Amino acid sequence: MATCPRCMGPLTEHHQCPHGIIRRVTQAVWIVGAGAIVGGLSTWAVSDGPPPALVLAAAALGAVLAGAVKGAVGGRKS
Repeated sequence: MATCPRCMGPLTEHHQCPHGIIRRVTQAVWIVGAGAIVGGLSTWAVSDGPPPALVLAAAALGAVLAGAVKGAVGGRKS
């Protein structure tokens, strides 16, 4: 099987090289950042004036969940 000279991936009929590193990092930061914002703001939907530790924990959980969903939905196929 032929390999792509640019990305060294298998050169199939519908081959497209993956995007550059800057675009992939930007997209990952955007997804994780959006998850952190949604997670942090969701604490105010449940409680009026939540403690900062709860907001931080919810933001971290939102970031992790957003990253996991991105990996599960848009995972690369080998």
